[in-house]
Amino acid sequence: MKKFSAVILAAGAGTRMKSALPKVMHKLAGKPLIERVINSVLKLNPENIVVVLGHKSEIVEKYLNSLNNKKIKIVYQNKQLGSAHALMQAQPAFKNYGGNILVLSGDVPLVQSATLAALIKSLDKNKASVSVLAATVNNPFGYGRIIKNETLLEKIVEEKDASASEKLVKEINSGIYVFDKNIWNALLKVKPNNAKKEYYLTDTVEILKKSGKKAATYATQNAFEVQGVNDRKDLANAEKIALKEKIAQLLSGGVTIINPENVYVSSDAKIGRDTVLYPGAFIAENCVIGESCVIEGASFIKNSKIGDGSEIIYSYINGAQISKNVKIGPFAHIRPGTVLKDNVKVGNFSETKKAVIAKNSKVNHLSYIGDAEIGESVNIGAGTITCNYDGKNKHQTVIGSGTFVGSNVNFVAPVNIGKGALIAAGSTITKDIPAGKLAIARARQEHKRKIIKN
Repeated sequence: MKKFSAVILAAGAGTRMKSALPKVMHKLAGKPLIERVINSVLKLNPENIVVVLGHKSEIVEKYLNSLNNKKIKIVYQNKQLGSAHALMQAQPAFKNYGGNILVLSGDVPLVQSATLAALIKSLDKNKASVSVLAATVNNPFGYGRIIKNETLLEKIVEEKDASASEKLVKEINSGIYVFDKNIWNALLKVKPNNAKKEYYLTDTVEILKKSGKKAATYATQNAFEVQGVNDRKDLANAEKIALKEKIAQLLSGGVTIINPENVYVSSDAKIGRDTVLYPGAFIAENCVIGESCVIEGASFIKNSKIGDGSEIIYSYINGAQISKNVKIGPFAHIRPGTVLKDNVKVGNFSETKKAVIAKNSKVNHLSYIGDAEIGESVNIGAGTITCNYDGKNKHQTVIGSGTFVGSNVNFVAPVNIGKGALIAAGSTITKDIPAGKLAIARARQEHKRKIIKN
């Protein structure tokens, strides 16, 4: 495939979304629509990607800058005067560039890299100046129609400008094109002679043909790939399609899903074979789950890595690194910065945050372990609290390996507990404890004579 660059049109207001957020920033399977489109293009190794922004451009621009990809350039369409006008705004970014230009919208998040690659190849294969990605749909309402003379593309007619006979055509324009360098001259000849008084990119097909150039189409067999997202209903439908594709991929890869209609898995999630997802599991973005794991009940997992053989039961996990054969839950809250090593157990109604817990240690019930380092084979009794916040700053608790912590113990950080210490239940620890020592920090129990007044 020849070298190419891409232009992504993302300037529209997206009024049908009825949102304060730009349409292309709405998320599908955990990622903004525009990022999904960009990722599909990046897999083909373009020379550059120029994104045309308009409505609330500062929001989209900030996000694109956070991707930190030098191939992504930004230009602006200050007045939304149509798709051809939008592409014109990208022209200065391609000064002296003679390669092909892939053009697509920022609201077609399901398009696959393989389909885009086939479209790009079709341009040279047909010796054309433009190739249009087409699809056949049962209900073409709202789409531009592909009008052919036998098998050759003649023109594209928008819904509002189509005749009665043209509206019967079910082959539609996806809004995705690849052009050769002749596109820039063709854009200069586009006129707003249509019902919306806009500059249509579709008009360039007819313009190029009249100048003696050839126009071609490439038809995808997966019509869902070219479905645009224009409103919340479209977004929900796209989510359903993306999830269905992901579920099929996981099943074929050896993952067991007890009830596929009652789980959610982000498109970028990676799950190993022999893992079992029970109904209610929600695997959000940036997750890697190993082999032979069990995700049971209404568990939510995001931005986390979970090692082989681990078991998550009715728990919330975000931003954690979890090693092998770890057991979490039920009803545990694992917050960002948590690192759980092999064979760790975090039980019911326990919470961790910025805590590193070494292998074979247990936090079985009703405890909060925050800003802490816990050594190997430590037992944390029920009701243990690391008191890490003094009202202004956070402080760390360090507990050495082999320590036994009784129930209802408070660690007033910063404190350092030596290896093999034994801490009596009910203690409030305010000072460091040497290794191997027994610490008791509670009031002496006293018995008083019971006095009953009449």
